Amino acid sequence: MMRKTMLVAVTFMLLCGCATSPNVQNVQGEPNVRNAECDRKCLEGFVTQYLDAIAAHNPNALPVAANLKFTENNEELELGEGMWKTFTKLTGYRRDILDVKQGVAVSFLVVEGGDTPTLYVIMLKVEDNKVSEIETMTVRNREEGMLYNPDTLKTVMPLMLSEVPANQRTPREEMIRIAVTYSEGLRIGSFEKAESPMALDAYRYENGQLMAGPGCTFFPGCEVMGTQAIPTLSEITHRVIAVDEELGVVAMRMNFGKGSLFSGDGVLDVWHSFKIFDDQIHAAEAYCKEVPAGQTSGWD
Repeated sequence: MMRKTMLVAVTFMLLCGCATSPNVQNVQGEPNVRNAECDRKCLEGFVTQYLDAIAAHNPNALPVAANLKFTENNEELELGEGMWKTFTKLTGYRRDILDVKQGVAVSFLVVEGGDTPTLYVIMLKVEDNKVSEIETMTVRNREEGMLYNPDTLKTVMPLMLSEVPANQRTPREEMIRIAVTYSEGLRIGSFEKAESPMALDAYRYENGQLMAGPGCTFFPGCEVMGTQAIPTLSEITHRVIAVDEELGVVAMRMNFGKGSLFSGDGVLDVWHSFKIFDDQIHAAEAYCKEVPAGQTSGWD
């Protein structure tokens, strides 16, 4: 009789959906989630909604959580402030990095604010079908970004948009480890000593300027990214923002710290991204902005 009663109770709990709560761990250690996962199409759609809303200067058009946090250039603002006021139009440059596991979308864009091309990067965190976090940065001119060459950012490099075949994909955690070796190389002043695995034809663009790889003429020896001379940035910090496992791209946020500018007392605040497959870095593309030394991102 007792066994029958227990079976009835369990059946009732399963039917009414109350057998588990979102905070209970399953046997694999992953949290049980009630809401459907926001897949790649869903995350891409949120980026489009954000861009449509900012183009209309209408923050109410974006579905946001009650506890939304929004920053632009390391300053916490109300949604609708900052770039939302000066935005005029999109261009043809948009490069999305979609992390389904975390519900995070990062997009590198070129937009116009007034008549000025603006390098614009956004991060959206999606939870319960609403945006709960927005982190953004703008670079409007050479004074803000040291290197500033929007003329090369008319279209996205095909390599950054191509899906990595399954047999060439590097596992997620290994992709992160490899991306972090780039930061470590800058910390000690040598990609070789950091054993950062870079393909011989790997390239790097910063604010649209070719800084490493085939065809680089910015300074002697920059044709090979893995062996080029780099500064020693002992104060560098980094955060991994998103991992796009299909495209093989890791997005990171870095503060390069002291010694990262050609002149002046500021530092470089950098949104970086790395194309990784076959366990090597094949490309790196970044937006960089000069900020005062000691300035925090607001998300550290």
